Amino acid sequence: MLSHAHIWRALDTLAERLGLSASALARRAGLDATTFNRSKREAPDGRPRWPSTESIAKVLAATGTSLDEFMALMDGAGSGRRAIPLIGFAQAGEGGFFDDAGFPVGGAWDEIAFPNVGDEHAYALEISGDSMLPLYRDGDIVVVSPAAPIRRGDRVVVKTREGEVLAKELKRQTAKTVELRSLNPEHSDRLLQDGEIAWIARVLWASQ
Repeated sequence: MLSHAHIWRALDTLAERLGLSASALARRAGLDATTFNRSKREAPDGRPRWPSTESIAKVLAATGTSLDEFMALMDGAGSGRRAIPLIGFAQAGEGGFFDDAGFPVGGAWDEIAFPNVGDEHAYALEISGDSMLPLYRDGDIVVVSPAAPIRRGDRVVVKTREGEVLAKELKRQTAKTVELRSLNPEHSDRLLQDGEIAWIARVLWASQ
């Protein structure tokens, strides 16, 4: 059953995942900084105050969080922290770091502590170069999930069978092709045949 506590727990967990306070999360969503303060969660007479649907929608849009992910946070999924692999983009293009399904294997990597995202195979990639500007800059960290469902408009990381690693937006996917929109206007969009793709994983979070 959906409760007042579930909603606020999801917002708090999302803020923690992004390394933000409740006030900073509100500001990122274009809301008043006090919108999610604990003092706003109860009325003077003790009755619970619920965040508005509009404010939640703005948070989801501003953080790139899907409704399914937010619902999982209500149930407590994603709480806690664990160490996940941190792999450089150059390393990601080499052999030995991923299996055929795109899951990290081996152990020749650094690790970072990150809130649990409900995928034991989730890992972090460190951006290098400027090919993903203006969205991702050199040194930014993106956390990706090979197990997360992918939909049109999602930001994804794709590795081709030739070893190229791309960070793009999924434009369209069919049984035979994947169309990718470039994040950098100076780089062209890509159309890949299914047989050209080694694996594709959804970006869940970026250190921006």
